This record gives sequence, C-alpha cells and structure tokens, in this order.
Amino acid sequence: MSEVITGKDLSRDHVGLSETQAARRYFSKFETITGHLARVAAEMEVEGTFNRNEVQILTDYLERIAGTFRALGMKYLMTGRDTGTFFGSLEMDTTESGFPVFRELLTMGSDFSQAERHLETMPDRHTLTERMVAQIVGDRVIPTRLQFALSQRLYYQALTEQRLFWPQNDPRTIWLEGLNDRRKFLVHWAVYDSQVNLPVIYMMELEDSGRTSLPKDATRWPSVQAHLMAQSMAGLKLLTIAKGFDEDFDNLHPKRLRRVHVGPMYSAAYTRQTGPIRDVLEQARAPEGQDWCLAWTIEDLESERVDSERKGWFSTVEREVFALDPFAGRGADTGATRTERAVILPQRPYQVLAEMNPPGFASVRKFVVSPRGRVLSYR
Repeated sequence: MSEVITGKDLSRDHVGLSETQAARRYFSKFETITGHLARVAAEMEVEGTFNRNEVQILTDYLERIAGTFRALGMKYLMTGRDTGTFFGSLEMDTTESGFPVFRELLTMGSDFSQAERHLETMPDRHTLTERMVAQIVGDRVIPTRLQFALSQRLYYQALTEQRLFWPQNDPRTIWLEGLNDRRKFLVHWAVYDSQVNLPVIYMMELEDSGRTSLPKDATRWPSVQAHLMAQSMAGLKLLTIAKGFDEDFDNLHPKRLRRVHVGPMYSAAYTRQTGPIRDVLEQARAPEGQDWCLAWTIEDLESERVDSERKGWFSTVEREVFALDPFAGRGADTGATRTERAVILPQRPYQVLAEMNPPGFASVRKFVVSPRGRVLSYR
C-alpha cells in the first residue's frame, strides 16, 4: 500500500505521523469513517438498539468527533514540509485505538483557550492567499511557509467555529417525563478516555425524587456533574459506576446506564492489530480509503428491582438492584446486563471476513458500507 508510517519505533505504542501524505491520508480515512457513523446510529434506531433521544445524542457526539478530526487535519496539514519552524507531527496510538493520543486533545483544548488571540494577530485568509499567489507567480517558488500560516489560521478558526469533542464533555440532561414528585431524565456526557485513547459516550436514565428538579438544583446538579466525570473511566465497570452513583445520591435513582465505545480503528497501513482483523485487512487488499475497520461496543446495565435500605433512625432510601448477564457468570465479570459488539467496515474487507468466518465473530454485528455510502446490517 502507498500509505506508510515514517519514523516508526516498534518498541512504542504511540507513533508520530511525520510524512505529509501519510498524515493527510490518515485524516481523509477518518473523514470517511466519521461520515458513516451517524447512518450506523440511525440503523440501530430502526432495529431498536437505540431510541430517538439516544440517536440524537450519539449523532451530536459523532459530529463533534468529526469536527475534532477536521480541526486536527488543518493543524497538521503541512506535516513533513519545511515550514521554517519546528512543528511536531500528530501522535497516534497504533495498537490500542488507532485514534490520536489523549495528549493531542489536551493540547487542542489549550489552543482553544488562546484561539481568538491568535486569530487577531494573524493575517486573514485573503491576505495570505494573495501573498502565496505573489510568491508562485513572482518568485516561482512553492510558498510552503505561507501555506503553513494559512493552515494554522484555519485550525484556530475551526476551534472557534465548529462543535468539537473535548477530553471532557460535561453532563447535560433531557427531560423525559414527570413534573412533580417523580421526574425522569436522560443524562448524557462523554470523555476521550486517556487509558484507551478512545471517545466514550455515556447515557443514564434516572428518576429524580428530589424537591427541586435536578437541572435547576444549584446544590445537586454540580455535584452530579463532578461525580459522573470523575467516574468516567473505561477501566470501571458500569455496575461500579451505577452503584456508586445510587449510594451517593439518595433521591436520584439510576434505572439504566449505557456506555458506547467508538473504536478502536484498525487499518493495515496505520495500526499493528493482531488476530483475525489483521488477516482480514491484509487479505482484502482494499483500495485506498477502504482499508479500515471500526469497532463499536455498547455496554448496557439495567435496574432489575428496587430494595429499601434503612438510613438513620427513622428513614429509608431506595437502592437499585441491577440485572447482570446471566450466561456463564459473565455479568459478574463485565458488570453489565449485556454487551453488544459491532464492526463497521467497507464491502471488500467484509467479503473477506464473511469468507474467513473466524471464531468469535458470529455474535459480532456487522455494518457494511457500500461504495455509495449506504449502510447495510448483517448478523
């Protein structure tokens, strides 16, 4: 394949894309992938995996992920060129995720805080374009440094103009039903998990029996936000998160908690995958832009019943009892009621996957993207 990673160190999991075409193809690949994800979520709504509210939430976060990749694509547009300044390369996780490392998003957050100041001091797009034309026509040289200046301006503009996926995307609420003593909300939030370098989306259905509606409660709502963000780690089981929340907030009752892992992304040109996926991508020999496979995992934890627990001398509180996966004791291991795994991939790799039929993939949902962008679902 023509896509290569330069400066590769096999002793490291994180590699910088330091060659121009490799970096551009990487971002082009993710633009293609993220363009399909909203259609995958819509297909899951049709099949009943998600409801309308959940699909709207997922679509918003997926669009933010796409916006983040567009911004980073501008930042690293001139990777590998002589820009007249030391400028690093995008660092990606080649083994665990295929996504940029967590530090890239932290840096982007820092850049966002200073974006307006940078834009005020930089020449505008029209001025930079005129200077580039003058160099091309008058000096007959490639205006690499001006191109770099323009790419950085477009990067800072993207930070201020687009909806982006940040390292932490704080909780928000959607009211579902109930007005007085018992209100039902869908709380959602997302993080770029530093342990696995992946976007992770959380959705919790809860009942609120407090005196003041949760989003308007100046005491509880900040505490809820801080609690949820502190517990949003891929290494924690859903059961641990839900039980901790249930015990810390007596008048908030988590009925369902869902976690969606977007990724890893596998590509023979960029990642060092092992097992069947490696064989599938190598044998597929897919053309440029179709050499990829994205994993998508949904963990689901549901409340099975409510028990009463004494608190103090004269009062009791409700405590949720969560249903765990009953098959072969897996619920205790996963901390979830069920876990659904899926892969999203183009037609060529899917055909090889279907022919190979590797063990363990029978229960994995397959979403296949046609050359025209249509998403088809297969069990």
